Amino acid sequence: MQERSDIPVVILCGGKGVRIRQVSELLPKPLLRIGDHPILWHIMMIYAQQGFRKFILCLGYKGDEIRDYFHNYRSRTSDVTLDFSNGSSLPEITYHDRGLPDPGWTITLAETGPETGTGGRLARVAKYIDNDEFLFTYGDGVGDIDIAASLTRHREMNASVTVTGVHPPTRFGHIEIEDNHILDFAEKPQASEGYISGGFMVMNKDFIPRYLDEGENCILESQALRNVAREGGMAVYRHHGFWMPMDNHMDFENLNNLWANDEAPWKIW
Repeated sequence: MQERSDIPVVILCGGKGVRIRQVSELLPKPLLRIGDHPILWHIMMIYAQQGFRKFILCLGYKGDEIRDYFHNYRSRTSDVTLDFSNGSSLPEITYHDRGLPDPGWTITLAETGPETGTGGRLARVAKYIDNDEFLFTYGDGVGDIDIAASLTRHREMNASVTVTGVHPPTRFGHIEIEDNHILDFAEKPQASEGYISGGFMVMNKDFIPRYLDEGENCILESQALRNVAREGGMAVYRHHGFWMPMDNHMDFENLNNLWANDEAPWKIW
């Protein structure tokens, strides 16, 4: 059985996040914080805690901000002592652990262009994918996804692409009514019927040259994935647990409230 650490995880990090522009004007969307850490950190921790620690990040809009975050990762996640007593203008640096788990990540930061479509971004990083299978997701959604189970389903179905199907979080509260009385009230519950794509996909590498190109107008979802589905090469892994995207300011607030109240279902570390 192939080691999980050998399977790369590709994450799209290059979009502009126009629907959440009010909180993403200065930072790219993947660096918007849930608690003390960017949502991208949370996504990578979801994978890393399940043994998948090799990442390829597709950069674009404000990509230098993401590069800077990882280049300075240790100082951002540690307490630091700077010792200038040796008379040098360059201090001795001592890092003090804050108790975070060691992620053990290997990260490739790949520039894929500021305006490139999702399919073009994936095609442009194919040269860094050194495995017949790889994992793929977007840099703006979290969930308590069983990654290994999705990989097993992919292999069982002999699929080219396996998508994690999730119940969409409703945008409005739900009330249950009987005889003009409200019997139950739920504030924006998770829908129990119907599925949408929640990202967290498994793909075969040969999907890329067959369905994608490196052009700016190559769109993964409306073109390539639709085609592979129509040809019978797409499977679904049904996820019945928590999933939430950071699509707008309300999502941003809800995710931060879950984290602040120690109620984040995706926190498996």
